Amino acid sequence: MDAVATPPPAAVEIVALTKRYAAGTPAAVDQIDLRIESGSYCCLLGPSGCGKSTTLRMIAGHESVSVGDILLDNRNITNLPAAARGTAMMFQSFALFPHLSALDNVAFSLKMKGVGKAERHKRAGDLLERVAMGHLAERKPAELSGGQQQRVALARALITQPRVLLLDEPLSALDPFLRIQMRAELRRWQKELGLTFIHVTHSQEEAMALADTMVVMNHGLIEQVGSPHMVYNHPASEFVARFMGGHNVIDTPTGPIAVRNDHMRVSGPDEAGIAAHITDVEYQGTYVLMGLEVTEAAAGRKGVSVLLNEAAFLARPYAAGEQVRLSWDAADARVLGPGVKRPAERSTPSARGRGHRDELAAVAA
Repeated sequence: MDAVATPPPAAVEIVALTKRYAAGTPAAVDQIDLRIESGSYCCLLGPSGCGKSTTLRMIAGHESVSVGDILLDNRNITNLPAAARGTAMMFQSFALFPHLSALDNVAFSLKMKGVGKAERHKRAGDLLERVAMGHLAERKPAELSGGQQQRVALARALITQPRVLLLDEPLSALDPFLRIQMRAELRRWQKELGLTFIHVTHSQEEAMALADTMVVMNHGLIEQVGSPHMVYNHPASEFVARFMGGHNVIDTPTGPIAVRNDHMRVSGPDEAGIAAHITDVEYQGTYVLMGLEVTEAAAGRKGVSVLLNEAAFLARPYAAGEQVRLSWDAADARVLGPGVKRPAERSTPSARGRGHRDELAAVAA
């Protein structure tokens, strides 16, 4: 992938970033602060309506900022038009022009800039080769598979030579097998291009497979930032533990804890542990997934799940309706914090944001 030069990656910092669509309503994004390291793969993760796509659109320049600042390598880009930011967006729908060939789709932005046909086709052709689509350059989108369309969309985004590539749920329209294949390709492309990728997804599995840094959002706030390993194994709040999946939240006298479902033990009703009864048993091949209901009020009387490896289950099969006990090692329990709270309303940007805006105004003058 050395036929087409790419610019150096950029670090992205957002400062007190806020988006409010109407006065008196909760902010869609509420004064969040985040730094994304240069050349890293960052996934914004959360349920629908958490603010992740709004954040991405503000970074791209497709959504106005109510309060706060967006910095790219310490350059304030908050009020710059999308084309002047050094970012490019790859949309969920790919948004390819159906009447244009793959080559002309990729070259379209250069055509709008007045670049001659020969030059723009040369540059677009180089990028299609880079994403293994050169042999299909003359095909129109309807003649391409979903994965091929995605490669064309990627090449089209790259032709603007962005320093940051923004991806809005780029895999959600693909079938499960192709989704796994394409996320491996996205990761490979990010490494080979050396760009900063910011990727919005609602899939925990996708984020863990791709990200250097995961940003878990909830109701316009950031609940936790960290590596996939850190976020999964050390959830900061009950929301993160439940959203990431694979954890049970257990009430204790000192507060809630999270225990991974593959770290929980099931034993007979006369053993030590929390009383529960089995509600369902699902054979999954290499493991068995058991659903249980805790029957002790002190532990919250809630549903939990347990993963047993196949050998352990075959050695002692369990069935729905059995009364059992649940236990775990103390080292496997994670104390959960209360989660983030909405910050007090700010009427002006942060001091850091104002300083960068002053610098930008001075340069413009």
